Amino acid sequence: METMGKEIISKEEVETLVDLFYEKIQNDDKLADIFNAIIGDHWSQHLEKMYRFWETVLLGEKSYRGNPFLPHANFQVDKTHFDRWIELFVETVDENFYGEKAEESKWRAEKMAEMFQIKMEYYLKHPNRIVI
Repeated sequence: METMGKEIISKEEVETLVDLFYEKIQNDDKLADIFNAIIGDHWSQHLEKMYRFWETVLLGEKSYRGNPFLPHANFQVDKTHFDRWIELFVETVDENFYGEKAEESKWRAEKMAEMFQIKMEYYLKHPNRIVI
């Protein structure tokens, strides 16, 4: 059986993953309006930041600096949005990549979505607390 896609082993594959994933986001009935309203005309900057984030997470490049949660703390989203985000991420990985890093990326995305959701719920209930 022939394996489709590529392994995630370099910056090029990370950038492809990010580009394909956010293309799906920008065209998704549930998520496009939210992302487009927040990002506006700054998609290229957002994608650059996401390249650095995923390079750091998957390749150990240490090119991302900052707290990935804080920019999302005030978003008005719920579990259905997180579920759709994960669905699109896993779909993108499965359609285009295979191997250890592909599996790791899906696991990390799922854990990140879980943590963001928990923190966002807490932050909404306790708006005077700083969430890190």
